Amino acid sequence: MNVSSRTLTWSAYLATSIVLLAFPLLLEPFWIGEFGKYLAFGLVAIGIVLCWGYCGILSLGQGIFFGLGGYALAMFLKLEASAPALPDFMVWSSVEKLPWWWHPFSNFPLTVLAIVVVPIVIAFPLSYALFMKRVSGVYFAIVTLVLALTMTILIVGQQGDTGGANGITDFKTLLGMDITSDASKARIYLVEAVLAMIAMALGIWMINTRFGKILIAVRDREDRVRFSGYDTAMIKAFVFTVSAVLSSIGGALFTLQVGLVSPGSVGAVASVEMVIYAAVGGRLSIPGAIAGALLVGFMKSYLSEQFPEGWLFFLGAMFIIVVAFMPQGVAGVADRLLKRGGEA
Repeated sequence: MNVSSRTLTWSAYLATSIVLLAFPLLLEPFWIGEFGKYLAFGLVAIGIVLCWGYCGILSLGQGIFFGLGGYALAMFLKLEASAPALPDFMVWSSVEKLPWWWHPFSNFPLTVLAIVVVPIVIAFPLSYALFMKRVSGVYFAIVTLVLALTMTILIVGQQGDTGGANGITDFKTLLGMDITSDASKARIYLVEAVLAMIAMALGIWMINTRFGKILIAVRDREDRVRFSGYDTAMIKAFVFTVSAVLSSIGGALFTLQVGLVSPGSVGAVASVEMVIYAAVGGRLSIPGAIAGALLVGFMKSYLSEQFPEGWLFFLGAMFIIVVAFMPQGVAGVADRLLKRGGEA
């Protein structure tokens, strides 16, 4: 019996969702928090799969939007922790008055709105302008990489406003709830799991619609799609913006789990790592994006603990093996095995 790709995709979605919901029952509190961090990157990887795998847009600047979401929530948490005084890093930098653009982040609904809206306001016009100029491929990747580096420099240089190289740290509550306790970590993880399930479902639905077929056509032969009357710049900008919003939400959730945000989450290294999560999981598989983020995140933690001096070599070898022998990632291997089982 042949198994359709759509059936396999939704089966993978169901299996991934069950695993995500089962983790709190199977893992110790420490690992729940760790997998919560990895799952935040999973949301970013879903956006990269949509953007890169299905539309052919390789962005090396997802850290920009990851950082926007992380810093937005961190600003709210820091104001809550330090109220009514100024945040400590502002005091150390001799800042006498809260900057005007910090004021909206004293309100939680406005902060949540900013996490979603600010990436849209930045990503859509920027990407649309670039795509209108036919900037694509490696050139678009370089532009986004440069923007990520520029944003890192800006954050580090504005010590009094952003915390500089140290970032924003030392906050322990969200709306009065202690976010450092094991119970809170588990609740935050469950929120992440639900959001990841919703993002996966929406992504799978999108690629199975007529719009999804247009995305693949844009990826493979953009010139033909343009000659057919479609505004390919608008299509690509829309997908890039969806990816940016998912990255921003992931950054906010990462900040909640870790308890800090720093320029290291914004820069080129972090952005490239986010692409690796999608590549390992499978750049054409949305459930694979979650699996890749969890797998690579766990391997980083485990190898750095077991082999503190050589863990990067193990991780590098894993990436080389995936690229050389599993171009469709872990999801591609699983897909082939399931199809063989269905035909047997």
